[in-house]
Amino acid sequence: MNLSSTAAEEFSRSRMLRLQTLIRLRWLAVAGQIATILFVAMFLKFPLPVGYCLSLVAISIVLNIYLAQRNPSTRRLTPVSAMLVLGFDVLQLSGLLFMTGGLANPFSILICVPVIISSASLPMSRTLLLGLVTFFSVSVLGFYSLPLPWYEGTQLEIPRVFLFGVWIAIVSTTAFAAFYAYRVSAEANALAGALSATELALQREQHLSAIDGLAAAAAHELGTPLATISVVAKEMQRAIGPDSPFHEDVQLLTSQSERCRDILQRLTTLSAEDEEHMRRLPFSSLIEEVVAPHREFGIELISSIDAKTENEPVSRRNAGILFGLGNLMENAVDFACDEVTIKARYDANIVEIVITDDGPGYSQHMIQQIGEPYMKHRSGSQLDKAGGLGLGLFIAKTLLERSGANLKFNNLEYPETGAQVSIRWPRSELDVF
Repeated sequence: MNLSSTAAEEFSRSRMLRLQTLIRLRWLAVAGQIATILFVAMFLKFPLPVGYCLSLVAISIVLNIYLAQRNPSTRRLTPVSAMLVLGFDVLQLSGLLFMTGGLANPFSILICVPVIISSASLPMSRTLLLGLVTFFSVSVLGFYSLPLPWYEGTQLEIPRVFLFGVWIAIVSTTAFAAFYAYRVSAEANALAGALSATELALQREQHLSAIDGLAAAAAHELGTPLATISVVAKEMQRAIGPDSPFHEDVQLLTSQSERCRDILQRLTTLSAEDEEHMRRLPFSSLIEEVVAPHREFGIELISSIDAKTENEPVSRRNAGILFGLGNLMENAVDFACDEVTIKARYDANIVEIVITDDGPGYSQHMIQQIGEPYMKHRSGSQLDKAGGLGLGLFIAKTLLERSGANLKFNNLEYPETGAQVSIRWPRSELDVF
């Protein structure tokens, strides 16, 4: 399974607007509009085209009922469908504002809400189109609208400069709030997608680690029926005699059953021999297991272990640690020019691994944001060789931090070039034996 494509699919689906959420928001808007209209007309006694206003609200009610009846509550709207519904809300509210004073109406700021909802859940192109509709509506309301309802016999004159200020406030508020909502939503969805990819990577690694146990279970379960087949075949061989036309077939059946039994025996023995190795992982074996898959890529790998105490750390096999370290090694090999150095050390309190490559290193911008999902590239001429590394580093960082590690990313000091990552555990976190 491609982790990047899976995360991208989760990211795309998570940004689709849920119909039930939109319907609930629209019911809240309808209730607020009805309450405001009745309050102004009946309590404040302001002259107001109540019939026309309630007609516009009734159209929203009908649309809400139609959407709720024709679609399941769990449905997620396509970007086009969501944009059309939100576009209707903009036009409906514009109609209400036209009949109640235009931009002089204190509730005119609410016209930016559909654009903010769109920016948090729809693609940028759809949000921009909805923003243009809102901009056009607000601009029209700045010049054309019925007078603001006021005390009977008194006409409230709103200066044009004030309306222009309101126009600027609405447009700037819409743009700023929509952009902020888009950025927050995009970062949250990117993080959610990256965490999903992290879980998939961890599950895959754990699945691979469990294959030996599955082989042992299969050997155990198949042992009894295979033994029965072998006994029956031998009985048949003795019963039919050497002159029977089925003698050779029975001999073949007996020999193949014996062969199957030998194979299952080897599987059982292999699992028993490797059980301790699979459960316990000395620190030196951990380093070798991380380094070994990258030896055939034309980059020299230099590893060393500085032991400050005689007792080597021994930990349980952790799929997250193996995958995380392997990902960091892969990035180092991808960007290295000639060599990658792996320096490990341990003492009574600390276990540390430092991976250094001689590539172009990290840009200053990347060092500040490293470990965030979906970052772009390293600087330097090797971008075409290695490609992006944001999601991979995020997965590695997340999995290793779950194991209790502390990671630091930095560049080598001039005149040397290259990137360096330090992974440090308290020995109590890693050494569990």
